[in-house]
Amino acid sequence: MKKGLVKSVALLAASAFGVAGLSMAPAQADVRSTVIINETTAMSSLNSGTPDTNLVTNTDIGSLTGFGFYYYNDKAALVKNTKFGSYKITKNTTGDFEVTYTVAKGKVWSDGTPINADDLLLSLVLSSSDYSKKAGLGNPDTDTPAFNSGGYGGTVDNHVNANAYDISDDGMSVTVTYDSYQPDWQVLGPGPAPVHALVLMAAGKKTLQKTSVNISAKGKFEDAFYAAVDTEAADPDGYDADTTAWAKGLMAKIGNIWSNKYNITNINSSTNPLLLISNGGFIVQSAVDSQSVILGRNAKYNSGPALATSNPINSVVFKFVADGAPAAQALANGDIDIYDGQPSTAVYQQLKGISGATTVVAPTMTFEHVDLRVGVSNSLTDAQAAVGGSTYTGPFAGNSQKAIDLRKAFLLALPRQDIANKEVLQIFDPGSTANATVLNSSFLLPAQKAYATLIKSSGIAALTTGTQAQRTAQALALVKKYYPSASASNSVVDITMTFKNNSRRIDENALIAAEEAKAGFNVSRTPDAGWSSHLNYNSSDVFMFAWSPSAIAQTGTNANFLSDGSNNHYGWNYPAMDTALHALETDSTDAAVNAHILAAEKIINANALTAPLYQWPQVISYNKSLQGVLPAPLTPNIVWNYFAWHY
Repeated sequence: MKKGLVKSVALLAASAFGVAGLSMAPAQADVRSTVIINETTAMSSLNSGTPDTNLVTNTDIGSLTGFGFYYYNDKAALVKNTKFGSYKITKNTTGDFEVTYTVAKGKVWSDGTPINADDLLLSLVLSSSDYSKKAGLGNPDTDTPAFNSGGYGGTVDNHVNANAYDISDDGMSVTVTYDSYQPDWQVLGPGPAPVHALVLMAAGKKTLQKTSVNISAKGKFEDAFYAAVDTEAADPDGYDADTTAWAKGLMAKIGNIWSNKYNITNINSSTNPLLLISNGGFIVQSAVDSQSVILGRNAKYNSGPALATSNPINSVVFKFVADGAPAAQALANGDIDIYDGQPSTAVYQQLKGISGATTVVAPTMTFEHVDLRVGVSNSLTDAQAAVGGSTYTGPFAGNSQKAIDLRKAFLLALPRQDIANKEVLQIFDPGSTANATVLNSSFLLPAQKAYATLIKSSGIAALTTGTQAQRTAQALALVKKYYPSASASNSVVDITMTFKNNSRRIDENALIAAEEAKAGFNVSRTPDAGWSSHLNYNSSDVFMFAWSPSAIAQTGTNANFLSDGSNNHYGWNYPAMDTALHALETDSTDAAVNAHILAAEKIINANALTAPLYQWPQVISYNKSLQGVLPAPLTPNIVWNYFAWHY
């Protein structure tokens, strides 16, 4: 789900690893030092910072290998990681808002290289279109830049320039300069990245190097970072033209490495170890494509809270097991230690019946939704265009009255209440005649104080008024305006729907297809194992998955809806919505924030772009011998406090 925030958009925002090369005791053995976690979506990259790799699985694994200035706990409260460093506002005047980030002395990467301010510089490269353009790395607004980052178009991009980062004399601090006060300043700062590894790989290195070599490489990155955007090359006090050209060339090479070389799903002894450098508690050891990932203890870890020392965890394994009965049975068999999924009623009862496991239902801010394509994704690659087409000509294309009417018809016929009842309520309260809570906002959750007021005037009432049969009849009437032969028994509008190959999504798709057929839509029924990499495909009209927030911020959903947002895969482009969302970057009063959110929601509903379904219930079942597991509402929901786990 991504997420839209450049929170720690560093190189190893996600890591992935598999089974080869590490033997493990069975999960229920008497002496344990391994935790095995099921994941239903396989890891796709060691880097979750690109538009195509922003997956919960990648982020979860990456959270074990990277630690920055803060994290969120199980109460969704932001915790400053003073072990790694500190940050504070150092200037707040009109037109000049500065925050200084300081790395604590003595922090090291897993290869022993000292961490300093140089390691914070990559965040600006990944977040600033101005930097990318001035460094000759491409215009993120029109091209696929050398750094194919999901950070462009966000709050940082809109309020900093290419010269926004200034390193202190001692090399341990970076001061970030914004053009105005930022309400989300605490979660906008730079995250650490092993920049020496990038420089070394750009030089063709394939092995870990001596500390002295690594320090020299860090210095080269700092030089290139500043020289690539030097605007005073002719000034004797600035960089000369040759140095600037060298810097631009090096940054371009690094961009290619960052964007592409980390997209590996098999890791073994032949993998370049420079790709695996970590400052988290664990480091990738191996990976087997679509099967599993293994991480071992980082012996040099000192960037975050200390790992437990009594009966400690020495390795963490992610197994990619299909959700439902297979994953529950794996827990019962002792093949996994933590189940984290979306079970059916039968599987939920199965989990509760496992004597050696604790099963809890915890709150989460993740929510299910259905999105409709309007046009071409702003992050469409040539490879994706070759598969899914370079243009979108489906029934929902554009903003003609016909396209809007057909999108409205589809959302009217979407059986949201039936889905919520069967996929939430009936799981936890089988036989209940009540209705589950249907989510009616793409920005707020029902427990948030402005939610009730918002949904009264956002336009979502069109999807809640009357019975489902009445709404479906309205939908059919809209479809018949353009397809007179459509009827409840004659589906004439073909819709291709992309959704994950798991039991819950297959069930939801079946409910959707059955109801949409009554409105004249023929919805495809084939799940997509590679759904996450197909979000940009113009061959699909409808997408169903979940957004999983990783931070609490006013601008946390902006990337989903901005015309240039990294999570906007569907060609949504509405200047008025851009205006409302950009205002969230600077306005901080409750009244102003709520007004901007309402404006955006009205545009979304008026144009029938998306419909939320329900807030996920988070079901966690884990080995009773494993201590310290505390499910959290934000991603990474389970592994956020891995440092406290022990047997």
